[in-house]
Amino acid sequence: MPIFEYRCNGCNSKFDILHKSITKQEDVFCPECNSSNNKKLLSTFSAANSSSSSSGDYCETGSCGVPQTGGCASGMCGLN
Repeated sequence: MPIFEYRCNGCNSKFDILHKSITKQEDVFCPECNSSNNKKLLSTFSAANSSSSSSGDYCETGSCGVPQTGGCASGMCGLN
């Protein structure tokens, strides 16, 4: 079941919707104002890592400052 992120064009709130199927998505209504005028956002994938790393608490390059628990991949996080 895919989860999609949306932004309401009416009240500008951001929310997630769990769809029952990727092929048939239900109508989306904003939970704040009940508007159906919403925009699907591009979401990023994140995965937690429970193992410790010898490179410390930061990215592989040590430049982005994001903990390695799913934030950075090979120092290419683009958060600088």
